[in-house]
Amino acid sequence: MTDAKTAAPDGPARSGGIARIVGASLIGTTVEWYDFFLYGSAAALVFNTLFFPTSDPLVGTLIAFVTYAIGFAARPLGGVVFGHFGDKIGRKKLLVVSLLMMGGATFAMGLLPTYDSIGIAAPILLTVLRLIQGFALGGEWGGAVLIVSEHGGDKHRGFWASWPQAGAPGGNLLATGVLALLAAVQSEAAFQSWGWRIPFLLSGVLVVIGLWIRVSVSESPVFLAAQAKAEADAARGVKAQPPVVEVFRRSWREVLAAIGTRFGENVSYYILTSFLLVYVTTHLELPKSTALNAVLIGSAVHFVTIPLWGALSDRLGRRPVTLIGSVGMALWAFAFFTLVDTESFTVITLSVTVGLLLHGAMYGPQAAFISEMFDTKVRYSGASMGSQLASIVAGALAPIIAIELLKDYGSSTPVAVYLCAAAVITTVTVAVVKETRGRDLSRAAPGRTPAPHPGRTPAGDVDPA
Repeated sequence: MTDAKTAAPDGPARSGGIARIVGASLIGTTVEWYDFFLYGSAAALVFNTLFFPTSDPLVGTLIAFVTYAIGFAARPLGGVVFGHFGDKIGRKKLLVVSLLMMGGATFAMGLLPTYDSIGIAAPILLTVLRLIQGFALGGEWGGAVLIVSEHGGDKHRGFWASWPQAGAPGGNLLATGVLALLAAVQSEAAFQSWGWRIPFLLSGVLVVIGLWIRVSVSESPVFLAAQAKAEADAARGVKAQPPVVEVFRRSWREVLAAIGTRFGENVSYYILTSFLLVYVTTHLELPKSTALNAVLIGSAVHFVTIPLWGALSDRLGRRPVTLIGSVGMALWAFAFFTLVDTESFTVITLSVTVGLLLHGAMYGPQAAFISEMFDTKVRYSGASMGSQLASIVAGALAPIIAIELLKDYGSSTPVAVYLCAAAVITTVTVAVVKETRGRDLSRAAPGRTPAPHPGRTPAGDVDPA
């Protein structure tokens, strides 16, 4: 069994190097987020008419976003299942499975007949595939950030762990870019007829590339050390609780902290991207290329700056950097829609870019922040559950609530209030939780030792020697 000292305390993993681990995680998360965001963009642009036809375009879009939200509903279940096995058999194996599930579901969406061809079966099949997407993504996030966090050293974890986070804007950049390109070179009729299928089918190629890179990385040395200790305990007859039980029994406060930390970040991202497509095309009646290109430019800046925020959190701490983003987003919520309402492409792009910069301040440190909240033997389960439960109450509902507010009030002001309130929730949460920067992930969390078992002396996750 690999020894706990495979990775130096403050240095990269010896096997393959931290850059290789980061590259594999970044490419994998980019592909998975490409698949996931592609559905959101398509829901705003084509699914409302092809799979959910109604007389009112806004109602059709709302129904399309309900199935979009169903994907979020499956994410906590994916987090529980993947987290359990990820804490039992390793991070790497589960990351390969999640990539295959996500890519297969997305590729199948590109082959689906529409409502005009097979009637109600079309939206049903689309919803089933969306559930598979959500289940896979629920297991992806925890594994991708943990395998980097646990390979990297304590001093620069914020920077290294932020790179898988950059896979989200990377995937959105790729998805939005492909859709924008197709919208630019195709007629509206061609795009509605068959052009929208191309980005979904392209997922098959991306998955093969991501899989080839991901299978080459080594397992987390921190996990291998904890696994060796668990096996030794089992050989002595010590019965271990399932990770999900252990999380809710001893780490429920950390799960709540993770949910609160993600709340404002999650709501803001989907309003700044997915809802913006609806708002610009339906409410302002501007060409969809206006919103797509604005998000495209903003996502490019977002992708580059997320690791910078992560690196800053290594110097200042996870809490101060996150608070820069959450407080800034609470204030920017109102300026954002004021600028978008100018209907100027330049101004809309500026408003999206600033919003995503503030989002990055919350998102960049988040991987290290949440990883450092949990002990090794429950880290995959705890991080996944906290993250994915937040996705239900925040990200899943954000476009739906925003569309309902727009439909009921005909104004962006209630949406801005909603966005501001979400940012305040994250601000309050981060203000009360403890700083985690610099924590040694091979040891039990400060102030906590594992619950004693009969005939066993409590010890940390990994022997300090």
